[in-house]
Amino acid sequence: MARFELRLPKMGESIAEATITNWLKEVGDKIEADEAVLEIATDKVDSEVPSEVSGVLVEQLFGKDDLVQVGQVIAVIEIEEDGVSEVRSVEETVVPAEVIEIEKTIEVAREAVAVPQDFSNSDKFFSPLVKNIAKEEGVSLSELQNIAGSGKDGRVTKEDILKYIDHRKSDNEEVKEVLVSPKSVEPTPQKTQQAVPVSVNGEDEIVEMDRMRKLISGYMVASLQTSAHVQSFIEVDVTNIVKWRDKVKAAFEKREGEKLTYTPIFMEAVAKAIKDFPGINISVEGDYIIKKRNINLGMAAALSNGNLIVPVIKNADQLNLVGMAKAVNDLANRAKAGKLKPDDTQGGTYTVTNVGTFGSVFGTPIINQPQVGILALGAIRKVPAVIETPEGDFIGIRQKMFLSHSYDHRVVDGALGGSFVKRVAEYLEAFDVDRDF
Repeated sequence: MARFELRLPKMGESIAEATITNWLKEVGDKIEADEAVLEIATDKVDSEVPSEVSGVLVEQLFGKDDLVQVGQVIAVIEIEEDGVSEVRSVEETVVPAEVIEIEKTIEVAREAVAVPQDFSNSDKFFSPLVKNIAKEEGVSLSELQNIAGSGKDGRVTKEDILKYIDHRKSDNEEVKEVLVSPKSVEPTPQKTQQAVPVSVNGEDEIVEMDRMRKLISGYMVASLQTSAHVQSFIEVDVTNIVKWRDKVKAAFEKREGEKLTYTPIFMEAVAKAIKDFPGINISVEGDYIIKKRNINLGMAAALSNGNLIVPVIKNADQLNLVGMAKAVNDLANRAKAGKLKPDDTQGGTYTVTNVGTFGSVFGTPIINQPQVGILALGAIRKVPAVIETPEGDFIGIRQKMFLSHSYDHRVVDGALGGSFVKRVAEYLEAFDVDRDF
């Protein structure tokens, strides 16, 4: 039987650790290759860790809610296949370099005293019994000469050397205790236990936030404390887009096997506007501005449990409408099913959120750090509007929506923030109703 080490896999360039949220297999359970063993969570997304081999789970090295570093061994699986290196014993703990050096010094000293001692060079008299005890216990000549004797003329007696040996062993045990005992490790500060609120009337239900809601809460507060939020709003006439989508959505789904929603159309316009205003596609680190080369659009998606996640469309400016639709649908479907990979939520440079899905006319979204802008798409509504024609103005029914742009006023001034959202609106209003998809 061989034993295989299951390690926490790498999950993205910026992810160094994850929290174990649930063990799907218990010790003694059989595991097939590629079968999920446990569930983990990063600060962005939940995921599963599959086994690379078939076998029996014989050890779990971490428990639920433990924080694990990428590359650490999290479980041991016993397999029957040959050619797999034996796992190291659990008793082989990591020893600090200082302890290793001290142990080397002790070993050298032991080798030195293991050499038969010659006590004939001493000016002091030692009885044959004392010499034999000294040789057996590895007491050097210098040590023996420094023992305070209680016998006649200060001679070292049997009791003196045995007392010295016992005292030396006691000292060595104390040193070893200090070097390797967990007591020598500075204890990890314990989190202050927050008092559980109490229902005053006995009727209110008190529910603790789940892990993701706690993370979202922390992100939102941190973003408001970091960025100087300011908003610009613009109303957009999307009548042509609505008519075009109604005309082609059935043919689009038949040919591409994908539903055509409004989101990829809006994302296409946002990517174009970012190319026109690259000052929006930046991040801030201290006193430095990082200009992003790629345009990676985050799309905020609501999960079935009410929480929020932001998967990212990489290199969105390089996608045509069909490619954008496939990317949007893929990420949205996997988000709802809880199948996003950690890397799917990394590397975003600008975010779009559709508040219109829930009937909101417009909103003031909070910036997704370390980005400097986020665009909210309001609900599309039929409204009376003034229509200008060569023959004169008249009132008609148009399909309109609001775009709400939140941006970081530390680095994005009103001129840039307003011009950017206006450019998005211009692309949407100039949509070609005769275009192919």
